[in-house]
Amino acid sequence: MKQILSALLLFVGLAPMNAEIIPQVANIMARQTTSLNGEWHYIVDVQEEGYYDYRMNPTRWGFFLNAKPQRPEDLIEYDFDKAPTMQIPGDWNTQDDQLFFYEGTVWFKRSFDWHSKAERRTLLYFGAINYDSYVYVNGKLAGHHIGGFTPFNMDVTDLLKEGENVVIVKADNKRRAENVPTQIFDWWNYGGITRDVYLVEVAPTYIENYRLLLDKTNTSQLLFSVKLNKQEANRQVTLAIPELKIKKQVTTTADGTASLSMKAKPQRWSPDNPKRYRVEISMDSETLVDSIGFRTIETRGKQLLLNGQPIFLKGISMHEEKPNGGGRANSTSDAHTLLSWAKELGCNFVRLAHYPHNENMIREAERMGILVWSEIPCYWTIAWTNPETYANAQQQVTDMILRDQNRANIIIWSIANETPHSAQRDQFLGRLAQYARSLDNSRLISMAMEVTGASNYKNRLHDNMHQHVDVVAFNQYIGWYRDVNDAPKMEWEIPYDKPVIVSEFGGGAKYGLHGAKNQRWTEEFQENLYIENTAMLDKIDGLAGTTPWVLKDFRSPRRVLNGIQDYYNRKGLYSDKGEKKKAFYILQQWYQGK
Repeated sequence: MKQILSALLLFVGLAPMNAEIIPQVANIMARQTTSLNGEWHYIVDVQEEGYYDYRMNPTRWGFFLNAKPQRPEDLIEYDFDKAPTMQIPGDWNTQDDQLFFYEGTVWFKRSFDWHSKAERRTLLYFGAINYDSYVYVNGKLAGHHIGGFTPFNMDVTDLLKEGENVVIVKADNKRRAENVPTQIFDWWNYGGITRDVYLVEVAPTYIENYRLLLDKTNTSQLLFSVKLNKQEANRQVTLAIPELKIKKQVTTTADGTASLSMKAKPQRWSPDNPKRYRVEISMDSETLVDSIGFRTIETRGKQLLLNGQPIFLKGISMHEEKPNGGGRANSTSDAHTLLSWAKELGCNFVRLAHYPHNENMIREAERMGILVWSEIPCYWTIAWTNPETYANAQQQVTDMILRDQNRANIIIWSIANETPHSAQRDQFLGRLAQYARSLDNSRLISMAMEVTGASNYKNRLHDNMHQHVDVVAFNQYIGWYRDVNDAPKMEWEIPYDKPVIVSEFGGGAKYGLHGAKNQRWTEEFQENLYIENTAMLDKIDGLAGTTPWVLKDFRSPRRVLNGIQDYYNRKGLYSDKGEKKKAFYILQQWYQGK
């Protein structure tokens, strides 16, 4: 119980990345919301003249003012109302052919009606904007956010007026060395307002976040904790789980938090029985409704235990890209299609690479009984010694956990992928792992380590980060980037008494291209690679699961081979159009035997 409360107290003390941004509001889907999704006007601003003057100083006369000529002689060189429109949520790369490769600033504008209500506040919520965004309401700065894959919100009540209002967003997806991710990464840098936008109506004092889970030390108990947006004592919060005949009341202390434990024997959530309970959390006249499952996840030596029983994670890695072609996925429909493909493959687990995916994906996976590895984009060469880079990564861990801490299907928080070894990296990631565990010790911590070489066909994993993770995971591309046709000879030694996940393996193939099994890019080459790799993996002591790379072909600017890649990473078991390649059936058969 102390661990739950201390985590909440950590949340209280966290400073947002910008003064205008308020702490994340959990379970946005249960709030009183007005959608601002739909058609937004947009202006492409290559030289950011809407924000800087010609001396590169921020201007007082930027596009955020949405200025209109008041006299015939007035000079205003932009007009949102005459600009084209784009569907939000959505990326600009696949909605405007001229912006396919574009990295830079685009301005977005949407008008909406608003009417004040006594004793109510209005928040403006964005599921994600990639990457560096400024949000203006009626010409005033409402908030500045950095990070492309996590939600943020701001209280805009005092910026609103009766009747018509205007929200303008400056979205900038330029890659920078100090960013998370940094300048180089192997996926498409989709720009824009890529997830849902809502106005959220709340009371002046509201439930900001809550947590409900099975006590891993006493599985006949549930642990509940709640945090208000203000430090107010003596506020009554009621927890009800009708199916379990639970109705409990807690009273907040001076810091605006409360917690309790209660006896209960819920059915356990699992891939075979993804049982969830209706949960009602009430304060004053407002009730938040959620569907929450209860399970435990732990390790015992080299075993993974779900609800106390060993489990093999039959997984697949996947990017947040639409099922048909490219473009940022964001809807429940997108999630259901992609996850149905994973289920057909035989998966009970998905690695959502390499950043937190949208909330619809997490919830649909939970409903469908699919376990999840969720990751932040500390990918390849992060600026390990930059304090602002660390603060960015820590904030992304915070936002990922705060949004999804009640989802039973998430069993692993991942802090990195394929990072080069160094003392600076170990310090950065070690600190990040400790921080993530302080927020949530009910799940496992991992990261995808990198294996690049072997001696006499013997691979021995060595990574100083083994001491900071609960599950040892690593990527290996034997048969593709190294040691082609040598997979049968390979032996692995993982000298740690922890479960092992091979978090990536695979190779590329263009759907419909056929040839000999030693001919690159053919389905037969990929098929043979999977035959040899699965046989090799069967010999790894302590193997607890795999997430091969990758579910479907996805867009990447690093994949330039004309006629084969055409800016797609072709390692998918499905093509970008959802067509199964021959290797699909090899992995499906292997999983059937697990």
